[in-house]
Amino acid sequence: MSDVVEAPTSVRPAQVGATDLLIVRHGESESIAEGECFPKWNGHGDPALHERGEEQARLLADRLEDVEIAAIYVTPLQRTAQTAAPLAARKGIVPRVSEDLREVHLGDWDGTGMLRTLSSDHPVVAQMRAEERWDVIPNAEPADQFRARIQAGVSAIAADHQGKTVVVVAHGGVIGEIFALASRAERNFAFVGADNCSISHLIVDGDGRWIVRRFNDTSHLRRSFNPAALALT
Repeated sequence: MSDVVEAPTSVRPAQVGATDLLIVRHGESESIAEGECFPKWNGHGDPALHERGEEQARLLADRLEDVEIAAIYVTPLQRTAQTAAPLAARKGIVPRVSEDLREVHLGDWDGTGMLRTLSSDHPVVAQMRAEERWDVIPNAEPADQFRARIQAGVSAIAADHQGKTVVVVAHGGVIGEIFALASRAERNFAFVGADNCSISHLIVDGDGRWIVRRFNDTSHLRRSFNPAALALT
């Protein structure tokens, strides 16, 4: 028996033709006062990161500094680009933009402070939770349309980086949809609620199958984080 002990690797050895996607939810974004609206990009609320989100982005870069990354993807919404910026700078990678992985469009509610609305007793909120569908919100993106573009976006990235590891900075609704699809969850909202700047890990194998590796890892955001003990394995 060999006496050599191998150090833990950052990401498990890739299967032939498989793509490892480290899917990050953007850092904490700015809030708005009741009755106000965020700036918008093509109808989507487009807030910038809060200073806490900027710190989360730096901690994310610390966590992934030693991971060999082939590409970084963001969406057209600025909070994802701002979250990716510290990691991209350290790696010398120019992030690519995936429009398919932009957040679900929330119709009449988009850009108006969704968290405040969700904490209310609005009848549409009750319906949304009961049916687990975003598209009960007036003029929201249809569920099948949202699902189709998420599938297309993930599949395109995986096809372009077979055998590699990529980082995708996206949104809570997008991450929830990806992992519900990958796990074939019976509930549409089973994975809604990924924390800001969390890392979730999806493998797309050479046959196009989606495999859940981890969900909502936030260990890098703790002040007591030990990188050696908590590698992405």
